[in-house]
Amino acid sequence: MGTYLLGIDIGTSACKVAVFDQKGRLMASGTGDYRVYYPHPGWAEQDPQDWWNAVCRTLPGVLEKGHIHPRKIAGIGIAGQSWSAVALDHEGGVLCRTPIWMDTRASEICREVNAKIGADRIFDLCGNPLQPSYTTPKILWYQKKTPELYGKIRWILQSNSYIAYRLTGHLSQDLSQGYGLHCFDMARGRWDADMAGDMGISTDIFPDIYPCHAIVGKVTAQAAKECGLCQGIPVVAGGLDAACGALGTGVLHPGQTQEQGGQAGGMSICMDQPRGDARLILGCHVVPDRWLLQGGTTGGGGVMRWLEKEFGAYERVLAEKQGRKSLDLLNEEADAVAAGSEGLIFLPYMAGERSPIWNPKAKGVFYGLDFSKTRGHLIRAAMEGVAFSLKHNLDVAESLGVKVDVLRAMGGSANSLLWTQIKSDVTGKPVDVPASDTATTLGAALLAGVGVGLYEDFDRAVDQTVEVRRRHLPDSDKRPVYEANYRSYRKLYDQLKDMMREGGDS
Repeated sequence: MGTYLLGIDIGTSACKVAVFDQKGRLMASGTGDYRVYYPHPGWAEQDPQDWWNAVCRTLPGVLEKGHIHPRKIAGIGIAGQSWSAVALDHEGGVLCRTPIWMDTRASEICREVNAKIGADRIFDLCGNPLQPSYTTPKILWYQKKTPELYGKIRWILQSNSYIAYRLTGHLSQDLSQGYGLHCFDMARGRWDADMAGDMGISTDIFPDIYPCHAIVGKVTAQAAKECGLCQGIPVVAGGLDAACGALGTGVLHPGQTQEQGGQAGGMSICMDQPRGDARLILGCHVVPDRWLLQGGTTGGGGVMRWLEKEFGAYERVLAEKQGRKSLDLLNEEADAVAAGSEGLIFLPYMAGERSPIWNPKAKGVFYGLDFSKTRGHLIRAAMEGVAFSLKHNLDVAESLGVKVDVLRAMGGSANSLLWTQIKSDVTGKPVDVPASDTATTLGAALLAGVGVGLYEDFDRAVDQTVEVRRRHLPDSDKRPVYEANYRSYRKLYDQLKDMMREGGDS
């Protein structure tokens, strides 16, 4: 058996591929970009073939950079973005681009199904409200809006299970991604045929459910040829990117909490029993007999990527000349602005919003602009707005009696010392940062390590691989201004929500 572990993360903007040794040290990594399609308002789609192509483009270079022969790979784990609805035909071909987690086209369908079946009954089974971002409404949208396509569907997969299928030829559904389907019994970890039938869906289109660390197959000869691996490497089911990231930051015991700063934002609180709330998101952890109470927001690191894309042309040129990153230059500009951005407030609802407001028509808003405001104010206010959305979710969780003491940060946003400190100051909680860029791929790799027997259990896997690199403590001097701005942030949405909901169905 080899001694290296391969983690693959199918993110929203790119796939990440990383190889780790048994102590969790990063040997090599790489990324492969792909598109998000926005054909209509409220729609957000990706082509699963683009995911696979990106993996195949990226993998050989990662192995070469790390001087790692594919035979030294002991196992492969795959993390994936949530709430896809990858439609396959009987031959395993992709029938259409898949709606992703940002897609809210099925708003009206959700209203109809909630009225027909009962929102409370749905929630009691799966621990989550029927909202358009989830997988279930996308399947129902196929059924109602594209009946000819729906008739050809044999399987519905998630992002990680699609890559596992391309690697192994075997179909699977992991436990942690079950939360996107409202016929999933959250407490028992199985499909509920009665609920599926009442929704007009057959559970036959869903593969068997696997524990996230279970081996679902081995790399086929064809897959090895396409992506530069060796035939026969074990592949585990993998799981939700946020859950893999939670594992990769060392979150596996009740009360431990991950803070997510990827394209999306949010938090994941580990629990030893399924305790849901309609304002939040409940899912199985990738760790057995654990659940995650999550807050998932659309305004994460993607907000800064948008700002850099639209307003950072000069910084991109300057960064190239200086051998730096344009985002670092924007961080410096924001750091020159005082905490609170002199009253400038940002609502980070750039693709509608998920928890805790669940408004697919919510919009991003800057409030408090005047001639004294600079671009630095806009950047800092955007960072603070994302931190407010995190606090909003944490406040809801703590109102349920869920205790959160320390946040463990992951994702690209955690590379920003300023942004991480803002999150600590706004939430009033210490923030620990392990390996920010590799937490998700490390978590996926640890699933493979446990699955193939390199680690005896998850505790030993985390003990050997996860190390906190820095800690941010909240600055009490900044609390008054952030508390005032947070009140304005909450009030601003309350004043605008009716206007946001008037704009017609997505």
